[in-house]
Amino acid sequence: MSGHSKWANIKHQKMKEDARRGQVFTKLARQIMVAARQGGPDPEHNFKLRLAIDKAREANMPGENIQRAIRKGSGAEAAEAYEEAIYEGYGPGGVAILVVAMTDNRNRTSGEMRYLFTRHGGSLAESGAVAWQFEPKGRLVVTGGPGGRLDEEQLILDTADAGGDDVRPNDEGEGYEVICTPAALHQVRERLAERGYTVREAALTMVPKTTVTVEGSDAERLLRLVDALENHDDVQEVHANFDIPDQVMEALQL
Repeated sequence: MSGHSKWANIKHQKMKEDARRGQVFTKLARQIMVAARQGGPDPEHNFKLRLAIDKAREANMPGENIQRAIRKGSGAEAAEAYEEAIYEGYGPGGVAILVVAMTDNRNRTSGEMRYLFTRHGGSLAESGAVAWQFEPKGRLVVTGGPGGRLDEEQLILDTADAGGDDVRPNDEGEGYEVICTPAALHQVRERLAERGYTVREAALTMVPKTTVTVEGSDAERLLRLVDALENHDDVQEVHANFDIPDQVMEALQL
């Protein structure tokens, strides 16, 4: 998925730039609020909240913003009632797209999702039409190893012992990605940390079972759709099963 990997790297850099301008803090705060409301305000006993906090820290979100979001989510401070909403659809080239949003108005967000899909050559689908094409997984980014040395073969062995499933180069930068089941994410993270690994990121994600190669005008329209979805205020994550060849990505100047 070389083209898809390059797009992932572009998104990673864009997130850092947006974070410096404060544009992603609202999205991160919503994620923290929902996690705190669902599982309580203590990250030691609420792993989903802990993941949300770690993601906020990765984006350099101020600590006070994080604590305020926790208070709002737990009911200690007045706040809007946000909830998670999943939208499924198809993009140009028949690409399956899964959108995770946090919204305080499902009707409004649903209408806006439909508009974005239609505007960029896609279509919103019924619930269940797309989700089966993805698998929920845990994903960790390991950037350092015991004694300051990160050895791939040793990481593979230690990952297997920790309960992980796969190790591969990190498409978004340095180090490696460790893939595991969602239920094993906390265990794998703790065991790798105990063995001296630096785990920069741990998150739940959706991995496509198969990919669709997209080229030409479909590729350009698809990337515009994905970008528009990710820039929507309510959208937290966008998962898609596309692969765009490197030469096509270069022709699009991405």
